[in-house]
Amino acid sequence: MLNSVDMNTVLDLAAAGAREKLAAYLLAELEKLARAGADFGVIAANTPHLVFDEVQRQSPIPLISIVEATCAAAQSLGLKRVGLFGTRFTMQAPFYSEVFSRAGVGIMLPKEIEQEYIHHKYLTELVRGDIQPETREQLVNLVAGLKERLQIQGLVLGGTELSLIFTEPEVCGIPVLDTTRIHVAAIVERLQS
Repeated sequence: MLNSVDMNTVLDLAAAGAREKLAAYLLAELEKLARAGADFGVIAANTPHLVFDEVQRQSPIPLISIVEATCAAAQSLGLKRVGLFGTRFTMQAPFYSEVFSRAGVGIMLPKEIEQEYIHHKYLTELVRGDIQPETREQLVNLVAGLKERLQIQGLVLGGTELSLIFTEPEVCGIPVLDTTRIHVAAIVERLQS
């Protein structure tokens, strides 16, 4: 069962810092899935994980976290330092760093100005399916900079549309952790259990 939530509502609530409203919005959508008979649920995006813990505590069905699944993938590769790209909300919130630090994996962030660039390109190009070669080149350059400056060993695509740019399993000689693919694999594994 699919329940497609309104991305603009999620982004507007995130931008306003309206965590309680965002959690209530997502919880209401999960309750619809529970009423329809879902055994478990997923929030198939990264930014809404700003309130994942609050939603999970109140959800009528168990949830599979995109962040926890990605952390498990990083651990399985033996990574200790990974870069994180995504919306500004995802990069600046602690939900990735908290989960990963419990597993002994450090989250390394681009500089603030680089985060703004990633956020802007994400919302103005990628969510529209607009893939610009110069954006790809600049994002790859940012990965190279993180690898050199912070010794990252992998890159977390903390935005599901980033896989439109990073289509290969590696970039700059390090693995790409495509959160969409990782989350889907966790969902399939749960369905098979």
